[in-house]
Amino acid sequence: MQLFYMPNISGNEIFLDEAESKHAVKVLRLGSGSRIQLTDGKGGFYTAEISNPNPKKCQLEIIEFKPQYGKRNFEVHIAIAPTKNTDRLEWFLEKATEIGVDSVSFLLCENSERKTIKSERLEKVVISAMKQSLKAYLPQINSLTSFEEFIRGTTSSLKYIAHCQGGEMSHLKNVVAKEDSVLILIGPEGDFSKEEITLAQMHGFREISLGTSRLRTETAGIVACHIVNLINE
Repeated sequence: MQLFYMPNISGNEIFLDEAESKHAVKVLRLGSGSRIQLTDGKGGFYTAEISNPNPKKCQLEIIEFKPQYGKRNFEVHIAIAPTKNTDRLEWFLEKATEIGVDSVSFLLCENSERKTIKSERLEKVVISAMKQSLKAYLPQINSLTSFEEFIRGTTSSLKYIAHCQGGEMSHLKNVVAKEDSVLILIGPEGDFSKEEITLAQMHGFREISLGTSRLRTETAGIVACHIVNLINE
């Protein structure tokens, strides 16, 4: 199945944008009468038939609509410090989207090596991963925010901070229950500072472990995302 993305779908007759039109007509060589699947990234899953295979503005007719396709009864929000290597950051977003993540926030921490992100590029990575994994919900990608501002502004009830500072910490798999909607903080390559951990604790974050191995930032983000999804299978 080839899934196309169209953020605003209304009515029975719609047009793909130029990039998606070119992919459908020129790359996949679809013609009149061919059927394709689309998502609006908000849970809508559509089956449509091509009525005019124009490579710049492919016209479609909606023939089936499924609302809240693949909707889950839990949410995963990963707040992570962007890695110095952009490829690793994009890899994290791609795999987290495939596994199942609802929101990703980027944290500017005391030990952060990357202090800027290219939001437009990251959005493209997430859209591509959503389409590849046949999902109907596009994860929300939030802008880079200072650690303190994020901590003070969050309203999540179940929130955790993963770090490597030692001490008695429960493993994430032992504190998250099925259908829990969670927020998990993942630090930069140099980890969270002691002051950041203390601030998080003061605002209701619980310290958790992701295992005995020392993980790269992007790997820790994937492990946390996978654990929550696995608990809900």
